[in-house]
Amino acid sequence: MVTLVNLRSYWRFLVVVYQFSPLIVAYARDRRRFVLFGGSRSVTTEMQERRATILLDSLLTLGPTFIKLGQLLSTRPDILPPAYIEVLSSLQDDVPPAPWAESKEVLEAELGPVGEAFESFDEDPISGASLGQVYTARHDGEDVAVKVRRPGIESLVEADLRVVKWSLPLLMRFIGEGRAFSLENLADEFAKTIRQEMDYSRERRILDQIQSNFEGDEDIRIPEPVEERSGPRVLTMEYLPGTKINDIETLDAMGVDRTELATRLQRIYLQMIIDDGVFHADPHPGNLAVDEDGAIIFYDFGMSGRVDPFVQDKIVDFYVAVANQDIDGILDALIEMGTLSPEADRRVMGDVMELAIADARGEDIEQYRVQQIIEQVESTIYEFPLRLPRNLALVLRVATVVEGVCVTLDPEFDFISVATDYLRDEGYYEETAKELVRDAGQQMQRTTEALFTVPPKLDRVLDTVEREDLTVNVQLEDKEGVLDKLARRIVYGILLAVGALSTAVLYAFDQTSVLPAAVAAALTLPIIVQLYRSFRSKRGIRAKPQFTRQSMRQRRGEE
Repeated sequence: MVTLVNLRSYWRFLVVVYQFSPLIVAYARDRRRFVLFGGSRSVTTEMQERRATILLDSLLTLGPTFIKLGQLLSTRPDILPPAYIEVLSSLQDDVPPAPWAESKEVLEAELGPVGEAFESFDEDPISGASLGQVYTARHDGEDVAVKVRRPGIESLVEADLRVVKWSLPLLMRFIGEGRAFSLENLADEFAKTIRQEMDYSRERRILDQIQSNFEGDEDIRIPEPVEERSGPRVLTMEYLPGTKINDIETLDAMGVDRTELATRLQRIYLQMIIDDGVFHADPHPGNLAVDEDGAIIFYDFGMSGRVDPFVQDKIVDFYVAVANQDIDGILDALIEMGTLSPEADRRVMGDVMELAIADARGEDIEQYRVQQIIEQVESTIYEFPLRLPRNLALVLRVATVVEGVCVTLDPEFDFISVATDYLRDEGYYEETAKELVRDAGQQMQRTTEALFTVPPKLDRVLDTVEREDLTVNVQLEDKEGVLDKLARRIVYGILLAVGALSTAVLYAFDQTSVLPAAVAAALTLPIIVQLYRSFRSKRGIRAKPQFTRQSMRQRRGEE
C-alpha cells in the first residue's frame, strides 16, 4: 500500500537527485573521465571549493532536513575533505518563521486556547530554526520562552530521511571503505538525532537532568522547564536573556575575562561528557550567552547526547595520553574507541599525532616537517584509517564547535592545558596511576603463578615428545581468502604449463599444419589472462595483522 509519506518520499527523491545531479556527474567523471570509460582524473582544491559551494546551495534549497544534515557534515572531517568542511561551516540553521496562524494551531492542539494557557503571548518569534521557533510569553507573572515545533515538519523529515537512506548506495560508489563506514554511521545517527530533536518531551527531561548535574554551580545557567505548559510539540521554559558568547565587544564592555570564560566553557563540557554522561550537543554561538553576572547560559537542548561509561574511560585515557605526549597511549585509546583502524601504520600515525599535538599547543612547526609527514601518509596509507563510530559522532561535533567558540574568545586558548588541569583537579590522574599499579600487581601475580605451574606442564610435554606421542592441531584463519588465491594461482600455473607443453608437442609432431597447435595455444590464452589478472589485481594477496595491540588484549580477555 502506497502511503502519503511514500509518495512524498518518491517526489523528494527526484527533487534531491535533480539538485545534486551536477555533483553526481562530476564525481562519476572523477572515476571515469568520460563517465563510462577512460581513466580517473585528479581533483584540485579549487574544484573541491566550487563543488562545496554547489553542495551548500543545494542543501539550502532542499530545506530544513538537509540544512541540519549539512551542519552535521560540516563537523565530519572523516567524511568530507577540508575544502567542504570550510564552506559548510557557514551553514546556519536560520529559516523564515512559519505564519503565526499555523504555529497557533500546533500550540493550541497541545495546550488549549493561547489566551487561557498564558497571560500574554508575543506572536512575533524571537528566533526561527528549521525544526521549531521560539516565542516569548508570560506565565504566572514570569517571562517565559515557548518553543513550538514547525507545522507539518514531521512528514517532511520522515520523507527526507527515506531519501537519505535510498541515496546511500549511490553515494558509497564514490567514496572509499573507511568513509563509507563513517557515512553509514552518520546517516543512522542523523535519523536518530533529528527525531529526538523534534521530541520536546525528551528535551524537557534532558533539561531537568543537566540542571540537577550542575545544581549549585553559579557558572552555568540552564532554563527551567514549565511542565504544565509543555508537551511533545511545545516546550515552555524560563526566559533567560543574555549577551551572545561571540559578541566580543559587548563582553569586553561588561568586563568579562574572555580567557577565563573560554576555560569555564570547556570545563563545563568536560564535566558533561566525562563525568555526567549526558551533554548539550549544539554549542554554536546562537545557543550560548553570558548573563550580567558572567554565568554561561545554555539554550536549545534539542540536540543532546549520552556517553556510555566505556567511552568515558577511553576519553579520559586519550586526554591523559595527550597531556603526557604518550603517542602509543593516544593510538591505543583511539583504536579501543573504534576511531582508528587497528591495521593503521603506527609509526606514520604517531608522526601525525605528534604534529597535531604541537599544532594544538601553538608550537612553531617547521614546514619541511609538515611536508615530510604528509608524504609519509600519502605513501603508506591508501585511505586515511580514521573513522567515527556512531556513539562518538556528537562528541566530535561538540569538540569541534566548542573549539571554534573558545578560539573566538581567546585566539591563544590552550585546550590541552585546560583539559590536563581538569583531569588533575578531578582526580583522574591518580585513578589512572592506581589502575597502572593494579595492572602491574596482577601481572606480577600471574608471573609468580606461572613460575610454579609452567615447569610441571613443560615436563609433561617433554615426556610426551620422548614417547613420540605428540599430536599438534593447527587451525588457520583465512578471512581474507589468502589460501584460496594461492590455490587458484597454482592451478592456473599447472594448466598454463600443460597448455604450453601441448602446443609445443603438437607443433613439433606435425609441422605441416599449425592448426592443432594454434587451437591448443588459443585454449591456453584465457588461462594466461586469468593468471596475469590475479597478479595485477590492486588488492593482491593481503592478510590482516592478527597481533595488533587491540587483538592481543581481546585474546587475553577471552582467555
